[in-house]
Amino acid sequence: MKNFNIKAVLFLNYFVFAILLNSVGTVILQVQQNFGISKSSASVLEGFKDLPIAICSFILASFLPKIGIKNSMLIALFLVSGMCFVMPFTNEFWFFKLLFGIVGVSFALIKISVFTSIGLVTDTDKEHSSFMGFLEGFFMIGVLAGNLLFSLYIDDHNPKSTHWLNVYWVLGVLSTLSFLFLFFSKLNEKDAKSEKTDLLGDLRNSASLFSYKKVLCFLLCAFLFVLVEQSFQTWTPTFYKEILKVPTSMSIQAGAVLAGAFALGRFLSGFFSKKFSWIYVVSFCVIGFAVSLLLVLPLTHNIHIDTTTNWLNAPLVVYLFPLMGGLLAPIYPSINSVILASIPKYLHSAMSGLIVVFSAIGGTIGSIITGFVFQEFSGQQAFYLSLIPLSLLIISAIFMNKLKINPKK
Repeated sequence: MKNFNIKAVLFLNYFVFAILLNSVGTVILQVQQNFGISKSSASVLEGFKDLPIAICSFILASFLPKIGIKNSMLIALFLVSGMCFVMPFTNEFWFFKLLFGIVGVSFALIKISVFTSIGLVTDTDKEHSSFMGFLEGFFMIGVLAGNLLFSLYIDDHNPKSTHWLNVYWVLGVLSTLSFLFLFFSKLNEKDAKSEKTDLLGDLRNSASLFSYKKVLCFLLCAFLFVLVEQSFQTWTPTFYKEILKVPTSMSIQAGAVLAGAFALGRFLSGFFSKKFSWIYVVSFCVIGFAVSLLLVLPLTHNIHIDTTTNWLNAPLVVYLFPLMGGLLAPIYPSINSVILASIPKYLHSAMSGLIVVFSAIGGTIGSIITGFVFQEFSGQQAFYLSLIPLSLLIISAIFMNKLKINPKK
């Protein structure tokens, strides 16, 4: 297979950061139990993760190719490896803020690099879209694996136990292996650079993206989607623990089921993107998810689950809730691939930076709003709110589909 080695590296890097990034839901649940942190206070961990992503992406995006795509990924993996080896010795909440701050900065480097690399290792628009779908699907496999991994270290009989922090030894080793694998791989970065411009010219190219209505519609779509997606991913463990009253380890495993549904949906998007227009895929997914939400959430009221409940005897709604993620999953890779395939490769880094910035802002706002409504009202009402951004998302996607980009080279 052409470019097999570097494609494998991209998958592995995404896998590592999928675990680290999406552990925030598990960590939010655990710090509430270990340190007595409130929901609203714990929700700031999402901001410590996402705001560094947004800030660093904005600063680095336009000239990251000059730093070097491979070098940027190596720096990111080095940083998170070091922090993971520190975490088993921590016993205060601020360490988790530092952890997610470093993870956020590192993911900014990784995601821009990975998105830029896709254009370098694929030859056609359909191949680009398909690879994006599979890559995002593998990201969700990482989320699933991460939830399962964390659940193995949870002590259901002692909520105050910090034994779960030992999981970071495993994550530190995994990050180090990814660093070594990347270090010995080769990536041709020539097409990602604009030889005609200096740093100031790169910044002008980045700024020029805002002059296109299709880009603006896309950024709104990315913001709205991640606002919904992140609120579900972050708060599902707490929803299962406090609303459905299942054991802590099972609550975290529910996050793994949600990630599995996302992974399946994104792998399928890799196939559907070859057969159907992206707007049909996105429209079907948004409408399907909204309908599922209206059907499933009412089933979570007045539900009675005892301490002996497990995955073999749980009520139907325990399975249905995370499976809805399969409908959300194809949206993000579909819209990302469309916009990246619309512009020259030398602008992919700048566009990837904007994707990461608006996604990070959406994730932070979504998690904080959901945490506040969850605390002040109920978990069900917090998730019902997602119908508003979903409605705006499908409207924005329709407008985006009608617009064209013809950038000057």
